Amino acid sequence: MGATLLEMAHAKINLTLRVLGRRADGYHEIESLVAFADVADALTLQPGDDGTLEITGPFANESGAVADNLVLNALVAARGHIADLEAGRFSLEKNIPVAAGLGGGSADAAAALRLIACANRITLDDPRLMSAALAVGADVPVCLQSRARIMRGIGELLSVPIDLPLLPAVLVNPRLPLATHNVFSRFAGVQSRRALADVPREFGALVEFLKLHDNDLTAAACACTPVVEEVLEVLNTLTGVRLARMSGSGPTCFALFVTPNEAATAAQKLGDERKDWWVQSATIGSISAKT
Repeated sequence: MGATLLEMAHAKINLTLRVLGRRADGYHEIESLVAFADVADALTLQPGDDGTLEITGPFANESGAVADNLVLNALVAARGHIADLEAGRFSLEKNIPVAAGLGGGSADAAAALRLIACANRITLDDPRLMSAALAVGADVPVCLQSRARIMRGIGELLSVPIDLPLLPAVLVNPRLPLATHNVFSRFAGVQSRRALADVPREFGALVEFLKLHDNDLTAAACACTPVVEEVLEVLNTLTGVRLARMSGSGPTCFALFVTPNEAATAAQKLGDERKDWWVQSATIGSISAKT
């Protein structure tokens, strides 16, 4: 039995999200600038016992049936693409809210694939691993390396990594799950017209760039869960805030600040005022998968 392996599954943040249209198969094509936060689930693999999963952590109870978890789905997908894989006993510490627009399940699946790759001496650029990732879900490929990129298609078309500046932030989830399919069903089809190009690498220029590229799903998410609008309004009142926006299909929203101290101070104040919300200071950017 080998040593226990560890991977961090970082929250995915959609800094922008443009809906391009609906395909014949029902999926929507998107264009999104994606980055990752240092808020993360922790996933370990103890090689040996075959394909079991234990879930702990503050959001374990909201994670659903273990048999349906994307960690185990990732193992099934990997075995469908790569023969004779060694697995083991997975343990997931669930720190990211569930159905929150943060890609937590997808990040967990990607972390599982990295652990499987490590245990079986497979490189992360092995095309079979990317095929397995896409088989699990459209957001899993971008989570494999936790690097900032532009996602296109249904999530399977990825740009080269983008070196964004680190963005001090406050993340807020109103502790209400919001299913992605419900949001897309309320999407009115009104979308941004400005395509992503020439993403700035300097903080101030990037913030101005983001102001030109919104999240097209915000109105639909607010229609499904009106508290999203309240969260955005509150974030826009925080001292030092430069930009407030919803991530993914919601309901989690984020606010950007110039310094980590400003973000931490705002998170502390808001957390004290709204104990019914999940409030977390964070840094958003390209995060090494093991940090």
